[in-house]
Amino acid sequence: MTHAAARTGIVHLAERSPDLAGADMVAALTPPPQFEDATFESYRADPEYPSQQQAKDVLVAFAGGGPASARGGFFRRAKREQQKPGVYLDGGFGVGKTHLLAAVYHATAARRKYFGSFIEYTALVGALGYKNTVELFKGADLLCIDEFELDDPGDTMVMTRLLGELVATGTKLAATSNTPPNALGEGRFAAQDFLREIHAMAESFQTIRIDGTDYRHRAVDGHAVTLTPSEYEDAVAEAARASVVSDDAFGDLITHLARVHPSRYIRLIEGVDTVGLRDVTVLSDQSSALRFVAFIDRVYDAQLPIRATGATLDTVFPDEMLAGGYRKKYLRAVSRLVASTLA
Repeated sequence: MTHAAARTGIVHLAERSPDLAGADMVAALTPPPQFEDATFESYRADPEYPSQQQAKDVLVAFAGGGPASARGGFFRRAKREQQKPGVYLDGGFGVGKTHLLAAVYHATAARRKYFGSFIEYTALVGALGYKNTVELFKGADLLCIDEFELDDPGDTMVMTRLLGELVATGTKLAATSNTPPNALGEGRFAAQDFLREIHAMAESFQTIRIDGTDYRHRAVDGHAVTLTPSEYEDAVAEAARASVVSDDAFGDLITHLARVHPSRYIRLIEGVDTVGLRDVTVLSDQSSALRFVAFIDRVYDAQLPIRATGATLDTVFPDEMLAGGYRKKYLRAVSRLVASTLA
């Protein structure tokens, strides 16, 4: 089922039942829209933080660029270090890790290369099964994994096993891990966590630390925007005149997400330009909350603004969830919800 025909008007996500074949899911593994043109040249290293230029130089070499030979100096050392099949970009929020990861993808001359978030890869395993996923990726030249999740032992184990099988057949890897902006410094450098959690694969990765400050200078205590019912109706009507806007009761969407596999969430929002949510409430079920996180990841990657009524979206995850094992996922989602309501 596709939804490409509508150019303007209102649609309801809770009425969509998208299909997505394995081949389509793999074909969708490319950098998100905001990084589809990311290059090493467009990455602006901050001279106040030399590690940014150093990271860029190492990654240029990893992607197959830079001087073909160097007589000593940094590039020669970089070449020796790049014997490892994987690179891990370790840094805080807003220092350009995803931009550099996308630049590696674009600069690598490869027949088969893939770029996706950790959640996208694990969703693929969930939808197709482990063995089929291995077969799909076997022979790939490069896998880029953005926001490698460190808070789900089961998924981490599956992903580590998958990467081990692919590296054994010649696949190169490039990864970042989740470092939420509003965790008040928590997890700003996650290399030790990353290497510990993927211990079976740790020796395959070279860690590249990237220091710096958040180039977006995003406030850590920002709040999502909520609208009154009349403001919401006006916003939806205005958006529908020029584009496609979804309009769903928050509870209906949460219920529907349980019926749609997370790997299909990207198709759920296909053709939509603005997401509308009415009567937002605080979530009480962790499974529902994690599905909502996965949905918001797809909305954020697509750079879709959100208009909402009810509880502010940065409060949908209660304190007990924020204090639990999925804290980083929820904090990242909160940041993305705030940004999406301000868009």
